[in-house]
Amino acid sequence: MSDVQRTSNGQRTLEGRVALVAGATRGAGRGIAVQLGAQGATVYVSGRSTRDRRSEYDRPETIEETAELVTAAGGQGIAVVADHLVPGEVEALVGRIDAEQGRLDVLVNDIWGGELLFEWDSTVWEHDLDKGLRLLRLAVETHAITSHFAVPLLLRTPGGLVVEMTDGTAEYNASRYRVSFFYDIAKSSVLRMAFALGHELGPRGVTAVALTPGWLRSEMMLDAFGVTEANWRDALEKVPHFGISETPAYVGRAVAALAADPEVARWNGQSLSSGQLAGEYGFTDLDGSRPDAWRYMVEVQDPGHPADATGYR
Repeated sequence: MSDVQRTSNGQRTLEGRVALVAGATRGAGRGIAVQLGAQGATVYVSGRSTRDRRSEYDRPETIEETAELVTAAGGQGIAVVADHLVPGEVEALVGRIDAEQGRLDVLVNDIWGGELLFEWDSTVWEHDLDKGLRLLRLAVETHAITSHFAVPLLLRTPGGLVVEMTDGTAEYNASRYRVSFFYDIAKSSVLRMAFALGHELGPRGVTAVALTPGWLRSEMMLDAFGVTEANWRDALEKVPHFGISETPAYVGRAVAALAADPEVARWNGQSLSSGQLAGEYGFTDLDGSRPDAWRYMVEVQDPGHPADATGYR
């Protein structure tokens, strides 16, 4: 798949479509929003970090910047400040989309906010309780609130899509402990949300899926390893398996491919990954590769084999 796909009449594949990417300030959410814009969509991007006020992350990325990147990519980016734990703010966000567009075609639930809250390999009795409960609220309650208000608008137009963003496929997470009690539950809950939404929405003409990127080269991950996107391979000396990593654009292209697929209903209720969908739809990451991180982790990383991404990207 090239950077910009076009239909038979020359239009980009998502022109005329309206999307909401909830939690689009940075990381996968930003990557998804930009790639939807690259295909011509109008994309509402929501988050808490603005140029006037930062969230508790205290990072430089802002929701306004994401909207500008969407527009620069060829779509229309519209930034809306919203805390998805506050029902009234989410209701107002969806009401604005209804008033301005009268439709919603794609909903991406990418709200997370847990990087500063989870503790690696910390048992339920050792983990800070307030942080653990806050993580669950941010990762699970926000998705439920957003779907509650946004799905009725989505249902007005047949062929809509809901994407629940998580970490890990259903198959992978079913047999593996993920980071900690609270993290494990949060990510598994989102997988089950997609399954439940698929059951409720499928008969009504809307498709719901869970989607996971692989090892994501988000802004925070690059900072943690002391590298940039330009020299990210320098981190392989300390973290060799980082060679399987991918940019946020990769999972963004996965969402854009799903949204443009007239037969997307075949995926309803399923758990998908960026690498899996790259093989299905033919898109690549920005460097032209197709990382398949979850297969790599099962076959190389988890068994303890030496890092070698040959044949996996």
